[in-house]
Amino acid sequence: MEGINIYLIGMSGSGKSTVSPRLAEHLGYRFVDTDTAIEQLVGQSVAEIFQTSGEPEFRQLETKVLAEISANTRLVVATGGGMAMKLDNWSHLHQGLVVWLNVSVDVLVERLTGGNISPILNTPGDLRTKLQQILAERRDRYAEADIHIPITSNLPPTEIVEQIIDRLNSI
Repeated sequence: MEGINIYLIGMSGSGKSTVSPRLAEHLGYRFVDTDTAIEQLVGQSVAEIFQTSGEPEFRQLETKVLAEISANTRLVVATGGGMAMKLDNWSHLHQGLVVWLNVSVDVLVERLTGGNISPILNTPGDLRTKLQQILAERRDRYAEADIHIPITSNLPPTEIVEQIIDRLNSI
């Protein structure tokens, strides 16, 4: 793989932040979570940024942080769920390999119910319906990933890492 970065994309709750550090360790790469990098940059949580500055400001911060991150090599990067939606971000993502953790809505609902939830989902209404709507908006863009990892049950992160490694080895 010669040091090429690997970017994990997918919905909130898909396991990007859980799988990425394990994948990085397996590959001997460093791990970066873009949400964490944004929080460190501005000294606010993602939820606080959404609340005080709004989603457009957050998306600009995402692009700025991704541009800085993509200048490095040998990284496994957990991206925010909406990062893949901005075309400017694809120029950075496609400098590496993009892996879509394609998690079913049933599994997302199970993972997100009662837990730490994205500001996009933390609004009144049925969680399943919101997830279905957001996934419908994002599916085509996510499908542009180099590797698709379908996840229809709550697999252990190590199994997902093994699936990614198998797919990386076949490229």
